[in-house]
Amino acid sequence: MAMNLDGVLADRSRWTADECSVAKALEVVGSRTAMLFLREAFYGTTRFADFAQRVGVTDAAAATRLKQLVSDGIFAKRPYQEPGSRPRHEYVLTDKGRDLLPVVLAMMEWGDRHLQPQGPPVEVVDAAGERVGVSVRTSAGDEVDLDALRLRRGRRT
Repeated sequence: MAMNLDGVLADRSRWTADECSVAKALEVVGSRTAMLFLREAFYGTTRFADFAQRVGVTDAAAATRLKQLVSDGIFAKRPYQEPGSRPRHEYVLTDKGRDLLPVVLAMMEWGDRHLQPQGPPVEVVDAAGERVGVSVRTSAGDEVDLDALRLRRGRRT
């Protein structure tokens, strides 16, 4: 099973994926720490020390990754100051960062299905307690299987 390629894309020897959006996304969030920082942000983590501790990286690694995620527009820095302490920054998801929720949930769902034989360690549910899942759907809301997908040339302006 695979996607069907339409038009000029049908002859795969005649084109390359030089402008691949998957490759571009991986440049931004393709590292283990980037994905785990996103997971933590979705869980509510905002403070530098909490990111470093919960992800299990050094302060130097956390600083580098957070700086890059801010530079890429995934996180924004927001100042805060606790009484008696110096001003600091917390890290909050931007709209661009929040748009990665389906990506993180899809990876979590895949990991639950294929890498957790005892079942998922946590479950994502809605306010009514119903499990939440990620699926491929049309703009009308219909679920689509892999073999029913088509790949066509994009409409760049």
